[in-house]
Amino acid sequence: MANLFQRKPLERLMKEADEVGEHTLKRSLGWMNLVALGIGGIIGAGLFVRTAAAIADRAGPSVVLAFVVAGIGCAFAGLCYAEFSSMIPVAGSAYTYSYATMGEFVAWIIGWDLILEYAVAASTVSDAWSEYANRVLSWFNMAIPYQWTHSPFEHDPGGVHGIMNIPALFILFLLTLLLIRGTKESAFVNGLIVILKVGIVLLFIGIGWHFINPANHTPFIPPATTHVTAQGITHNYGGILGILGAAGVVFFAYIGFDAVSTAAQEARNPKRDMPIGILGSLVFCTILYILFSYVLSGVATVEDFRTAGREASVAFAISKYMHGYEWLSRAVTVAILAGFSSVILVMLLGQSRVFFSMSRDGLVPKVFSDVHPRYRTPWKSNMLFLVFTGAFAAFVPADITGEMTSIGTLFAFILVCAGVWIMRVKNPELERGFRVPAAPLVAILGIVTCGAMIYGLGLMNWLRLLFWLVIGLILYFCYGKWHSHLDAPKPPEMPEGIKMTKDGLL
Repeated sequence: MANLFQRKPLERLMKEADEVGEHTLKRSLGWMNLVALGIGGIIGAGLFVRTAAAIADRAGPSVVLAFVVAGIGCAFAGLCYAEFSSMIPVAGSAYTYSYATMGEFVAWIIGWDLILEYAVAASTVSDAWSEYANRVLSWFNMAIPYQWTHSPFEHDPGGVHGIMNIPALFILFLLTLLLIRGTKESAFVNGLIVILKVGIVLLFIGIGWHFINPANHTPFIPPATTHVTAQGITHNYGGILGILGAAGVVFFAYIGFDAVSTAAQEARNPKRDMPIGILGSLVFCTILYILFSYVLSGVATVEDFRTAGREASVAFAISKYMHGYEWLSRAVTVAILAGFSSVILVMLLGQSRVFFSMSRDGLVPKVFSDVHPRYRTPWKSNMLFLVFTGAFAAFVPADITGEMTSIGTLFAFILVCAGVWIMRVKNPELERGFRVPAAPLVAILGIVTCGAMIYGLGLMNWLRLLFWLVIGLILYFCYGKWHSHLDAPKPPEMPEGIKMTKDGLL
């Protein structure tokens, strides 16, 4: 049992960070690429879809405060991520950091948990992409039937049940091919999408500000009560618990900044650029989110969000209340569709990089770390996660996968905050390109804030997380523990001038 908590030596991590060759990832990203990667991962379904869900089911206009709470929790975690990424510039994000601080068992738990953040998030956003794609098709008097844009667990008011979500599968397939083609190419496409969607969000904030109805913000914090959704689920609504619950829901909107840390092994100057990418994208998007949620909750009523359909909430608010700006409604729809694409791209990239690191450590099969001989990307891992995320997107409702993603991410953030605290105690001498100010206070506050948001998500989500972790533990003890490279004997070093080939010594 003591072996379960063996830590991966930092020397080995640093050696991996400095490796070059055909079996390593290509360093091609600068700080601007990383900031764009963070923004691309953050602004998407969480902002355009989960905001409406939080207003309707949890907080009403006080969703603005929920974004502040979620942003504070992310700020604490973001500072900790920035220190780690500048100190250990290796792919793998929270998995790698946990391996170095709390041992293999905790690293496995967090690596398995990160599937909830990245892979399940990709499937959640692809479901939302499907809804918006159908809206664009409706402009041309075309539509994909309900059965082929929803899971078997969903049905429309007329009783028509879904079969599978084909548009979600399509976008996952397309973006997987782009990721296999190369990280630099993926970052370029992401950058173009970021410019488009940020521009449209700023337009909505600027124009929508003049259409805010003060009555929609009164009372700003609704009295504490409960609300039963159309699916029969009861949530705390209003008051402190409503705000905390909403913070847990909109926390999904912040997922993405930590995906920057999974690209550490592809950054040209990770010690300098990783903190800029993580914190820069987080600060920018937090300000944008607070302004956006204030305008959206002021333009339309709570009842609108309960009846209009969450996926089309922004476009609906513009069409109903912002007369003369129908063009903005369509522009928002196009921007959202493109924005969802960039989020899926970043999530798929993050997931494949986490499993790339886990595979190199032996905890998952070698196929996840096989690098394409030409493109230097983990192409087999990308294909396998296409199958996994495609199954979730096609057959599982987005409401369930969205809250699973939030709780998985919060759990990861708690461990990263704890890891920084542990490293400050055990390895204070290590060089850090960025240092968390006021540590360990920031780490403690990050743990407490993220823990409060997990509490606000409710019992059903705790049980889903527990069930997911039990599956992970079974896989670890059946495979990962027995294939770990941590205790494997190191191969002898070859004398100078001699190297190993497939045919023997040369």
